[in-house]
Amino acid sequence: MNEKKEKIAVVLLQLGGPDKLESVEPFLYNLFCDPDIIDVPGAFLFRKTLARIISSRRAPVVQQLYKRIGSKSPIFKQTKLQAIRLLEMLRGNGHTVDVHIAMRYWHPMTEEAVSNVMATKPDRIILLPLYPHYCKATTGSSVNEWKRVSKKLKLPDIPTVLVEHYYEHPLYIKALVKRIRVALNRVPEKERSHLQIVFSAHGTPMKLVRDGDPYSHHIRKTYERVVEQGQFGLPHLLCFQSKVGPQKWLTPSLTGTIERLGHEGATHILVVPIAFVTDHIETLSEINIEARDEALKLGVKYYDMMPALLTEELFIRCLADLVEKKIEG
Repeated sequence: MNEKKEKIAVVLLQLGGPDKLESVEPFLYNLFCDPDIIDVPGAFLFRKTLARIISSRRAPVVQQLYKRIGSKSPIFKQTKLQAIRLLEMLRGNGHTVDVHIAMRYWHPMTEEAVSNVMATKPDRIILLPLYPHYCKATTGSSVNEWKRVSKKLKLPDIPTVLVEHYYEHPLYIKALVKRIRVALNRVPEKERSHLQIVFSAHGTPMKLVRDGDPYSHHIRKTYERVVEQGQFGLPHLLCFQSKVGPQKWLTPSLTGTIERLGHEGATHILVVPIAFVTDHIETLSEINIEARDEALKLGVKYYDMMPALLTEELFIRCLADLVEKKIEG
């Protein structure tokens, strides 16, 4: 008699994004209400009030940015496609599995994912962040929310494991190299030698680094592996973006880097979003519109952004491999 196959629930952890302009302010409120984002002594006393003030003040400006990229974030649609492809691959490999999506700050949020997992009654749960690099503010926050909601909704005591990171996974590195080559092939051949590759990752406050958060080290390792494997033969550097607030963040910044390269006479720039696996406002607006506009003003003749990983087969194979290693383990 054949032994019954273990039923697995894979939960993709992702940031989320507003699905219409009216969702921008509540999305920002959820973000700034996160105790892993606003993390100072006694913050529980004023966190919600501060989040309400910040989100209401920032919403009009952020709404204008979203208007330029289609008035909503594409992150859920793209994550759903990734979930479908991962499900197909895992089932094609013979696994009894369901794939769920838990967005941290907008729908479908963690409550919905926990409810869906409970309905499927799995034997085991695998939490799979769509953040390749571990950071307290991303993976850490999503896992903490999963634990809070699971307790609140009384999720049964199902064995649960976390894929903490995969910043050096060979298939992830190969996927990035392949996407960079796609962008390089768009540059006219005679102009390719003029290209400067700018790797950009979401920044974090230096306080996180000082507290031992490994994110910046993970980013550096990915950057080094991609450059080593890609053998692009072009100048390259790493910078950080999306600074919010007055405190010191990881440097150099994307805006400062673009400005410096422009003043130094750079004519061709390719920006590689090294830590993002889908598109959203940080890529479509911050890199592809705001940084592009600044570069062109400074005399840059050619500016491009690496296409996102999305459902690139190498990346989906990477995710499937991570899940299968947890199943086997």
